[in-house]
Amino acid sequence: MLYAKVAVGLPVSGPFDYIVPDSLVSKIAVGKRVWVSFGPRRVTGYVVDLSKKSEVKNLKPVLELIDSFPILSRNMLNLTREIAEYYYCSWGEAIETAIPEDLRRGKIADKEGGASIFYESAAGKIEPSLFLIHDLDGEARWDIYAARIKGALEKKLSVIVLLPDILEVSKAAGILRERLGVEAQVLFRKQPKELKEWLKLSSSGAKLVLGTRSAVFAPVDDLGLVIIDEEDDFVYKQDQVPHYHARKVALLRAKLSQASIILGSGSPSLESFYLCAKNKSGYIVLPRRKDFPEIKIIDTRRLPFQDRNKKAVLSRLLEEAVYTVLNNKGKTLLFLNRKGFATSCACQTCGKILKCPRCNINLVYHFKGDLLSCHYCNYKIEAPKICPECNSGYIKFSGSGTEKIESELARIFPQARLKIIDDANTSLENADIFIATSAVIKQVRLDFDLIGVLGIDNALNRVDFRATEKVFGLLSGLMRLTGKKFFIQTASPAHHCFQALLKKDINLFYEEELKQRRQLDFPPYKHMIIVKLRGKSEEKVKDAATLLFNKLKEADRDKSVEIVSVNPYNPPKLRGNYYWQVLLRSGKVLAACAFLRNNLKDFRHSGIIVTVDVDPL
Repeated sequence: MLYAKVAVGLPVSGPFDYIVPDSLVSKIAVGKRVWVSFGPRRVTGYVVDLSKKSEVKNLKPVLELIDSFPILSRNMLNLTREIAEYYYCSWGEAIETAIPEDLRRGKIADKEGGASIFYESAAGKIEPSLFLIHDLDGEARWDIYAARIKGALEKKLSVIVLLPDILEVSKAAGILRERLGVEAQVLFRKQPKELKEWLKLSSSGAKLVLGTRSAVFAPVDDLGLVIIDEEDDFVYKQDQVPHYHARKVALLRAKLSQASIILGSGSPSLESFYLCAKNKSGYIVLPRRKDFPEIKIIDTRRLPFQDRNKKAVLSRLLEEAVYTVLNNKGKTLLFLNRKGFATSCACQTCGKILKCPRCNINLVYHFKGDLLSCHYCNYKIEAPKICPECNSGYIKFSGSGTEKIESELARIFPQARLKIIDDANTSLENADIFIATSAVIKQVRLDFDLIGVLGIDNALNRVDFRATEKVFGLLSGLMRLTGKKFFIQTASPAHHCFQALLKKDINLFYEEELKQRRQLDFPPYKHMIIVKLRGKSEEKVKDAATLLFNKLKEADRDKSVEIVSVNPYNPPKLRGNYYWQVLLRSGKVLAACAFLRNNLKDFRHSGIIVTVDVDPL
């Protein structure tokens, strides 16, 4: 009797044993998909092993074999198993995040050109390495990328290049086509004919693959090089289960395939910089081609009383600098990382604040369209003329977004042409003063005479241990857009985030930030793990989270695992669900995940969904 160990894409431990019918014994193989009955359902399963023995009684048979050839190699199975262990998910869930949606649904894959859907090790063909490229210029790293890609392809090795979004993928394809004369294959989730493109990659021969986060699973042979561009971008973290990070998966895959990795960024993540500090990664700094701009930190606590009293958008120093640039027919960028006109709408009579009914988040007023919208779930309503609570006729709009800045600038500089940058193709010819959010950082070819940063303290003071890192990344990206003047308005001028820029010493920021992280046992020194609970009833979610916290506190565990706190998630309500979280900290992720598996397997509460996020953002 032959038994198949089958993983299913459900949040349950596995794999599960099934009897292989005699008619399928000669056809079934590890890596193929099968139809199996799981409870009352018929689901897609993935054969991860075959055995002639099973200790389970009353087994069900495999219903049907889907594939005529394996779609998953041993190497891919090993990778997905490691992802499941590290990111606290089932093996089947890890497998399903690595393959196209059509394969998950059981669609039959047409085998093209007699190729196997295997990626194999490039062992012995290259010397594996890990390098971090700190590109202060913004584009210089592409010279290194192109040279390394060319070298790998000449050795008949495949290359995977990950980029933050589809627009960047398209730009990168053009750059590499121009420099190397090669056509890259593009891979991303929900692309037209995704399965066909995925199968095309599985044919033999070296491939150059460009894609977003999920392209880290591209089924290529002889992987020799993985490049992650803008590796500090938080888009590389998956926000659904499994909550994997593409950088970590790339490191796991490179180890299995003995491939090299290049991490590139204008402001590297603390995790990557820490690898360099521990001599686990090479480190290359590419200097700016432009001169460093003149940097001024404007202390908003010391503004004239009149300016502070009327809450002026621009300090007098920044206002005069904008006038000077306008008179010299130059270009100014004013940065504020909040869209809309006002960030809060409240009745002045009864004090009611207009919030999203699904997320309990302040609605943002957009002057264009006269709408209130939620930036979490896209809920929208017309801006009311009277208070819906007390029928008062005066609703006050407060807080500033890009639209309000535009309105204020039109009053202060009536002679200037204004434009909000909200698309990828911006020309500096059609305006004098530009207002933008963080989207402008992607447009590295823009060059302004003056950049003014507004409202940055809101981002710096968020309840987020990565807040300073995110702000430093924003400011570093903005600084690449000018070689002349760079002004920052802040109430914390002595903060190391600003002082590092002022002194033009990037190491000052990383060293101080790592020092603080080490003192607080924050990543990258320790790993954070969030057990997230969600449900429709706020009281039920709160009670379940408190019960789980006490249960974990009392349970036996490895000394490295620390149960830190239980508290509402941020935001506490999202799309109609209430969220609470239990926070754990550990120096050993696998030990912490094993502890949670032992203690969550019998934790059940009606209407409560529990998920685990390892290394959350």
